[in-house]
Amino acid sequence: MVFSTHHASSEEPRLVPSRATADVPHELAEHVSWLICARRCERRSRWRKPGCFQQALLALVHLHRNGTLPALAAGFGIPAATAWRYADETPGILAAWAPGLHESLTGLGEGDFVIADGALIPIARIAADEPCCSTKHRKHGSNVLVIARPDGTPLWFSRAAPGRTHDPTAARAHGIAQACLTRQISALADRACQGAGATVRTPYYHHREQPEHYQQFNRDQARLRAPGERAFAQLKSWRILRRARCSTRRISTIVQAVHTLLTCGYSG
Repeated sequence: MVFSTHHASSEEPRLVPSRATADVPHELAEHVSWLICARRCERRSRWRKPGCFQQALLALVHLHRNGTLPALAAGFGIPAATAWRYADETPGILAAWAPGLHESLTGLGEGDFVIADGALIPIARIAADEPCCSTKHRKHGSNVLVIARPDGTPLWFSRAAPGRTHDPTAARAHGIAQACLTRQISALADRACQGAGATVRTPYYHHREQPEHYQQFNRDQARLRAPGERAFAQLKSWRILRRARCSTRRISTIVQAVHTLLTCGYSG
């Protein structure tokens, strides 16, 4: 298992080889280990074994590769229960550093716009989990909304909602329209978000039957919204979110944890 190490700088990044045969950028693992160390100090549980750095490596491998915890435990030479505890604890530590909706819009004002979009995080569940069944995608999953910059850089990810939740319902529940209205900015979204709020701009329906300027509006908006797909591409580069095998209650925490890692400049 190998992490991608493409960086903007011409200098080759240092890699940290682990016992689980995964190469992780040293700077990222070190940053996560410092956050873990701070949490241990806060809880007065600094002297655990393995140390903060090994816990950071295990969590990063788990998030990036979506490997089974018994296999990770064997690779790191620790009990499976310890691997489970560290894999469960570390995303919560990272999620605490993810920005909130209003915090993520800081610096934007009148005349600016953001891209709002939704995606389904597939889950390994049976057909009995009706609330998680998305009729649009015809699969089980959790619905997550993103607010992104015009260049596709993710600013904020919402909490995960059951897969059958429609985008307008989720947008209203998270207060996206009100947050944009407060700062006098527009949110460009697809037709699925129609009715989410006055500040959420969506394409026209049946635009081919409308005058030319309606069609041109839809084409221009589609061009502006296109970079928003990059936000979910970066999110799902962490394989644990391509098909989550964990409890649906943990998906929100994992999404926020990955967002924190993305703000560190590493996209997986």
